[in-house]
Amino acid sequence: MDISVYLPVQIMRADEIAARSGIPSEVIREKFGLRGKHVAAPNEHVSDLCIQAARPLLATVPPDEIDAVVYFGSFHRDYYVWPVAPRVQYALGLSRAHSFELMNTSAGGPITLKVVADMLRADASLRNVLVVAGSRESYLLDYENGRSRFMFNFGDGAAAAVVRRGHRANRILQGAFVTDGSFALDVMVPAGGSVHPASVSTVERRMHFFDVPDPAGMKARLDPVTLPNFLRVIHGACERSGYAPEAIDFLAVLHTKRSLHDQLLAALGLREDQSVYLDHTGHISAADPLIALHEGRRTGRLREGALAVAASAGTGYSWGAVAIEWGER
Repeated sequence: MDISVYLPVQIMRADEIAARSGIPSEVIREKFGLRGKHVAAPNEHVSDLCIQAARPLLATVPPDEIDAVVYFGSFHRDYYVWPVAPRVQYALGLSRAHSFELMNTSAGGPITLKVVADMLRADASLRNVLVVAGSRESYLLDYENGRSRFMFNFGDGAAAAVVRRGHRANRILQGAFVTDGSFALDVMVPAGGSVHPASVSTVERRMHFFDVPDPAGMKARLDPVTLPNFLRVIHGACERSGYAPEAIDFLAVLHTKRSLHDQLLAALGLREDQSVYLDHTGHISAADPLIALHEGRRTGRLREGALAVAASAGTGYSWGAVAIEWGER
C-alpha cells in the first residue's frame, strides 16, 4: 500500500474559528485540539481534492495497471445523488478500472482497507486498487449553531492509497468493527433528503448544515461507550491478525478531542511519539487514518517493521480498526 495526501492551501486558524463561533480560542486549541484546519477554495470540490491526492501515486503504478477505483469519503460531494469515483477514474486516465463507493461516514477508512484487501485476496484478476477519500465538510458547518460545536474541527482535504496484490510493503492484515445504531438519528444535515426535501423554507431555516438535535443526550450516551468501543476494535484487529495489542508500534487514528486521543494512547500503553495528533489539519472525515499514516511516515514516527493500527469512528455510530504491517516484510 502506497499513500498520498492533498490539503488545500487555505487555512482557517483557531482564532478565526473562535471569532465565528464565540468559543474562546484557548478552548479551540486545548479542548478541541485544533491549531488550524485546511479549507477548500470555493471552486475546489470533493472530486478535485481526490484527483489531486491520487495523482502522485501514478508515478509508482501506471494508470493502465489500476484495476478498480473505490471512493470512501464524505457523502457531501460535488452534486447531490452523484458518485465521485467515475470522475476520478476518467480524470486520471484509469481506462481499465471499474469503480464503486463504500460509505460509512468518518469510520470508512478502516473498513475500506479491509474490504479492498479481501477483494485482492479473493479475486486473482485484481492487481492494484486505488482507494480515495475526500471531504469538504467545512462548508456544512454553521458556526452559530452551538448544538453542532463538536464538529467545528471539520476541515477539507483528501487522501489516496494504492493497495497492491503481492506488494511486500505496508501489508493490510485483519480488522474489527462495531456499530451501535441507537445513534443513527443523532447527527445529520436535516434537509435535502426525503424527510425534508430542499425548499425555500429549509434554506431560510438553515437546515442544510450539520445539526445535532439533542447534543446533551447524545453525549450522555456516547461518552461511556466511545473509549471501550475503540479499544474493542483495536484489540480485535490485532488479535485477528495474530498479534497481541501490546505489539502495536503506531496508532493512526482520526482527529478527535485531545482528551480522548490521550486516553486512547494511555489505555494502549503507547507514548505520544507512537501516534500523530492531527491538530494542524482537523478532521477530514474518512481520510484521517490515511493522513495519520502519511504524517507518521513523513515525521519518522512510523518506522519500517512497525505494527500500525488505523482506527476511526463515525456518526451512526460505528467504530473500526485494521492492522497493518508497515514496511517491507
